[in-house]
Amino acid sequence: MSNPHRSEKSQARPVRKGLHPRNLHNQGYDFSALVQSHPALAPHVKPNAHGDLSIDFADPVAVKTLNAALLNRHYNIVDWDIPEGALCPPIPGRADYIHYMADLLGLEQRSIKLLDIGTGANGIYPLLACQIYGWQCVGSDINPQSLENVATIIANNPSLKERFTLRTQHDKNHIFEGIIQAGEFFDVSVCNPPFHASLDEALKGSQLKLNNLARSRGEQKPTTQTPTLNFGGLGAELWCKGGEQLFLKKLIRESKLYSAQCRWFTSLVSKTDNVKPAKKLIRKLGAVDVREIEMKQGNKITRVLAWTFM
Repeated sequence: MSNPHRSEKSQARPVRKGLHPRNLHNQGYDFSALVQSHPALAPHVKPNAHGDLSIDFADPVAVKTLNAALLNRHYNIVDWDIPEGALCPPIPGRADYIHYMADLLGLEQRSIKLLDIGTGANGIYPLLACQIYGWQCVGSDINPQSLENVATIIANNPSLKERFTLRTQHDKNHIFEGIIQAGEFFDVSVCNPPFHASLDEALKGSQLKLNNLARSRGEQKPTTQTPTLNFGGLGAELWCKGGEQLFLKKLIRESKLYSAQCRWFTSLVSKTDNVKPAKKLIRKLGAVDVREIEMKQGNKITRVLAWTFM
């Protein structure tokens, strides 16, 4: 199991401001060490405009290979891979979510059970929770192909087999129903909701991200290439009818029905405008504690909403 307090020093790596104190990625990426532990990353690593080693974050293959290297070096996960077009999560931010959940639950608790709603083809939250804290995890998804991919990752890492199980959601109209079983109890549920309302909206968001990456590299003209989802994400991973707002509403309403079977319900909320109505609905349904947890990575701020009926 990886040590959450481990840190490494390197002169060339900028500090990532605002990550959780226990996050292994607070000192940025040590590309030399990553290449050493995962040689497949080598062709993607080059000096950037500032002379520092980096990768092209607009290249989906480079981003995926970096993730595999990070998971290998820092979390002892081998042969991590995702299908073309699947959501490729930034590891430091995903690790932050898990660290904040550990704070929410109390670090003195060791036998934690976590439910990941929409684990996707990457399975990232349970993978990190298993390796950092040794938690028992269940990952659910509506896409059988995504779950098949995560099953392969688990099979390639025998230490995960007793701690990470998968369940298929067969009904698109439900989130917890059909997943949380009778008499079962979870300490926390996590979720990264689909935040776009359509594929077109998702592609426009990706184009904006490409333009921002181009500007960060010092390129004056925004790119006009066909948008590639450089962090991936197709179908239910990136968009759903009604987008993030409607998904959150469904998640919150259904959480009330399972209020005695999960201590803390949580979800990322990417759009600031969705926070206030979500909190209002949570309180209306009778939650006894509602928290907004702010996570920072560089200039980017994301929020996790957490609520409990206990």
